[in-house]
Amino acid sequence: MTAGRPGTGGADAGFTKSEMMIVAAARELAGQRVCFVGVGLPNIAVNLAKRTVAPEMELVYEAGVFGARPARLPLSIGDPTIVTGATAVTSMWELFAYYLQGGLIDVGFLGAAQIDRFGNINTTVIGDYTRPKTRLPGSGGACEIAINARQIFVIMRQSARSFVDRIDFRTSPGNLGGAEKSERIRREQGWLGRGPSVVVTDLGIWHFDETGEMRLDFLHPGATLDEVRATLGWAPHVSASLAPTPAPTEEELRLIRDELDPEGMYTK
Repeated sequence: MTAGRPGTGGADAGFTKSEMMIVAAARELAGQRVCFVGVGLPNIAVNLAKRTVAPEMELVYEAGVFGARPARLPLSIGDPTIVTGATAVTSMWELFAYYLQGGLIDVGFLGAAQIDRFGNINTTVIGDYTRPKTRLPGSGGACEIAINARQIFVIMRQSARSFVDRIDFRTSPGNLGGAEKSERIRREQGWLGRGPSVVVTDLGIWHFDETGEMRLDFLHPGATLDEVRATLGWAPHVSASLAPTPAPTEEELRLIRDELDPEGMYTK
């Protein structure tokens, strides 16, 4: 068993909760073709997928890069490594206008500070907008991605502060107030995307049911339903066929630890 890092889910787990989350998120990208990559945790998950389950996937960064093949994990969307071997390098305006709004993005992979049961995302403020407790980075391109990518994947650590009954500000729309309302508004507004498909946390994997609400389908090794319930602002929908998430393989852990995040910036 590969030696674990601090913060493992159990003494014999051999991997951290963050490593499990990253691996699970990467696996969800199997079969996807074009992915618009956000910074932070989405960045490492997508780059792991490119090295494992989705080698043909094209990575798109909002700085204006399509078909990125970064030799190392980019530190930000402006890191020069993302242009190495890229299919196209354009202006940000051209990327959003012709690729994203042109309907060429299969998956937008985002992070969040807050999320609600319908997958609506807040990355703007914590507290009242005019007098916030915390001012966050804002939307960047996330709102446009959430509207126009065919589907949205989210990766974030799960806590009672982040998985809330009502987000403080809706930066990026998910299923709004439910699937029926979301479908109507998206159609009326001419949005190309159908909204969120999956949320991966350090406790499990959530998909969305017919009402547009999150449903827990997989529980990570070492996590419990009591822990899940304690870190939510609502009573969770749990799949009748809830299954354990398969543990990371030695190769997945090697790629994370040796190539993508050797300093443990995302995994400790």
